[in-house]
Amino acid sequence: MSPFPYRLVATDLDGTLLRADESVSDRTRDALAAATAAGAAHIVVTGRAVPWTRHILDDLGYQGIAVCGQGAQVYHAGEHRLLTSLTLDRQLAGLALSKIEAEVGPLALAASRDGLDGEVLMGPGYRAQEGPLPYVAYEDPAELWSAPLTKLYLQHPTLGDDELTRAARETVGGLVDVVMAGPGIVEILPLGLSKATGLSLAARRLGVKAAETIAFGDMPNDIPMFGWAAHGVAMGNAHEELRAVADEVTLSNEEDGIAVVLERLLSA
Repeated sequence: MSPFPYRLVATDLDGTLLRADESVSDRTRDALAAATAAGAAHIVVTGRAVPWTRHILDDLGYQGIAVCGQGAQVYHAGEHRLLTSLTLDRQLAGLALSKIEAEVGPLALAASRDGLDGEVLMGPGYRAQEGPLPYVAYEDPAELWSAPLTKLYLQHPTLGDDELTRAARETVGGLVDVVMAGPGIVEILPLGLSKATGLSLAARRLGVKAAETIAFGDMPNDIPMFGWAAHGVAMGNAHEELRAVADEVTLSNEEDGIAVVLERLLSA
């Protein structure tokens, strides 16, 4: 048997490692365990901030480093502590928001507060994702800006995700970064921040290089991670923008797409 060709396996969560019910299949768990036994480290790289990620990592028995908040947070799951955390400049974000709304009209807003227990605030009209993830509703706009944030979430009453992302990026691309991270999830981030930023920091801590990394993802916010890693694998359910830059496309998250690739590499 040939040695496993990568020292780091980076996986997104939603639409990639997780199935629709937020579980990880036994087959995928076994494939990741086998890759780990063969000498590779597994690292979760997710757009979710730590408070929305921690329960999943605990369920997986995950003890290592995770990259959360689109790269803003490097989190040690075994020690339940933040190693690094980058916040959004609220004055700059407010300026960007006003410019976007001047272009496309009023937006529904949510925001993720910084920290291990940072709340997700949701404003009037924002459509929350179904599921168990906690959030706090707010009415007073001043509350949105009252504490440090890692990101802002935007929704438009009529524009689709791709249209809103494109319009926002064209309007404020020099002030902040705008990414589409999932259905109904368009985010404002600090300029220059991406999953690749956080992954490179985490990999350095692990003593692993980009050339030794395979990455799995499903959405446009995974594009920088694919650009950084040696090999990018898009899930069968991936957005067309990610599929266009992927080195290969596997089966969907519901069909154990990660396991299919890892099993092939392990048995090569």
